[in-house]
Amino acid sequence: MLKSKERVRISSLRLFNHQTIKLNKMKLKEIFKTIFITIFAITIYSCSDDDDSTFMDDSGDTTTIADFVAENADYSSLLAALEKAELTSTLASDGNYTVFAPNNAAFDAFLSDLGVTLDDLTKDDLTPILLNHVIGGSFTSSQLTTGYLVNLADVSTYVNVSDGVTINGDATVTQADVERSNGIIHAIDKVIPLPTLLTFVAADPELSSLAVTATTTEGFATDFAAVLGAADSDLTLLAPDNDAFTDLGDISGVSTDALEQILLNHVIAGGIQSSALSTTYSTTLASYSDTDNNISIYINTDDGVAFNGISSVSTADIIASNGVIHIVDTVITIPSVVTFATADPNFSTLVSALTELTPETDFAGILSTDLGTDPAPFTVFAPTNTAFDALDAIPSEDPLTSVLQYHVVSGVNVRAEDLTNGQVVTTLETGTFTVNIGDDVTITDEAEGTSTVTATNVQASNGVIHVIDTVLIPDSIL
Repeated sequence: MLKSKERVRISSLRLFNHQTIKLNKMKLKEIFKTIFITIFAITIYSCSDDDDSTFMDDSGDTTTIADFVAENADYSSLLAALEKAELTSTLASDGNYTVFAPNNAAFDAFLSDLGVTLDDLTKDDLTPILLNHVIGGSFTSSQLTTGYLVNLADVSTYVNVSDGVTINGDATVTQADVERSNGIIHAIDKVIPLPTLLTFVAADPELSSLAVTATTTEGFATDFAAVLGAADSDLTLLAPDNDAFTDLGDISGVSTDALEQILLNHVIAGGIQSSALSTTYSTTLASYSDTDNNISIYINTDDGVAFNGISSVSTADIIASNGVIHIVDTVITIPSVVTFATADPNFSTLVSALTELTPETDFAGILSTDLGTDPAPFTVFAPTNTAFDALDAIPSEDPLTSVLQYHVVSGVNVRAEDLTNGQVVTTLETGTFTVNIGDDVTITDEAEGTSTVTATNVQASNGVIHVIDTVLIPDSIL
């Protein structure tokens, strides 16, 4: 027989089951609704307490990006920075923006790294940093592609969507696509510092060969990481992509000094955007021999932008805080005097004369001789196409060979500053001409003709070119 306490327990269970069965369907729905709301509230609370700072979208009348940031407590540092920089009105305006929004933890880490507090930073300090987080135009995460955008700080932003969304190789989107009336917010886990040239070289996987070569090769006299990362560098970097390095081939046998000069040959002093480039000669940071004379580079903008006739810009105007990057498709090796003759279309007749019109003499081979090997270096007085056009006719091979040799001085690298008035110069042809220095630099040849120097100091690795407007005539062909 059952004990009395057991009979009471069973009776209670039966009574509970009987009452439960009587519950109607409406009551069951209310219970499940209550449970669901409770679980949802717990989930939201957990998310709001997470470091990724999931946005709360219960703002009611909130419409703009500025309103939305103001009503999310974990973005109070961002809000304070915006207010101090007087940028709140920008993000409250009717514009169309994409904002990468760092949370309080991101700001704390950023300020800690700088060793300052938000109070230490001025409006001028904060404005470019904050605008560096804002892109003109609305981009959802699905609309973002790997590549470069220009932000409201007038510098570039590198977006990589290969694994989530990262910005400048550092900040990661933790929550995407918070849509507002005037744009879209993407939450990120770090403040995005103003990018340097080094930022983009390190962030863009298409530039990894350049990054590794420039920053890990031992023995360079130049600290490329320091140069590309310095706030005051103000440089134009012609950055070869990975395919360019692959096409260059094995560089393991290239000396450290030679490799360093090749890299320096991709850097021009002054940040120059593509719209400011023109067809002309400039100089790179590479140097001739062990002198302070910088190696020249020929820029041609007739069809896109090309350098030394071998390398073209594939992506232009990646704007950093300390300069500009143009990605190029070929490594720009150190030029010889032949490089410039073939690259500059103003010398096309001269090139024809040096090659197809004088097949018995290997002018290209001679003028490509490396520095330190006889007869290099060379000083070349190079006549333009217009100079050749002024001749009654181009001479036959033998006299033409003499004419061409008469424009070359071997064994010396004579720059314009080395020329003196009345200087008599002995040429490769063995004849002489006289230099005259007045308002212009002119040359008097053995036929008593006069040629004006129109451009000077086109510096190559094995000599220097001065451009002249008239073909020089030696006594030997008169």
